[in-house]
Amino acid sequence: MNYQLDGQEVPADEEGYITNLSDWSKDLAEVIAKEEGIEMDDERWEVVNFLRDYYDEYQIAPAVRVLIKAIKKTMGPEKGNNKYMYELFPYGPAKQACKIAGLPKPTGCV
Repeated sequence: MNYQLDGQEVPADEEGYITNLSDWSKDLAEVIAKEEGIEMDDERWEVVNFLRDYYDEYQIAPAVRVLIKAIKKTMGPEKGNNKYMYELFPYGPAKQACKIAGLPKPTGCV
């Protein structure tokens, strides 16, 4: 699978995770989100940017429980909960948000 961006092909694995993390850009994130049926807004960007920072710090894409716990700690309980996160990313906050953030598939995600 590949994503099309500005006439370029960006390679991704069969599940849609980009294979080269340095290919990621905000424009590519929009393309991936559209492919996932997601309209990027401030709340979703907040989570995507959080994930990218988390990955920079820990070199791992967090599983959903870890993600929600970390978001609760930094952004408060109104955002750090399953209901809110699944409203933003219905196909799984960790899996879908990591894909849009250009990160590898989170550990422990099927």
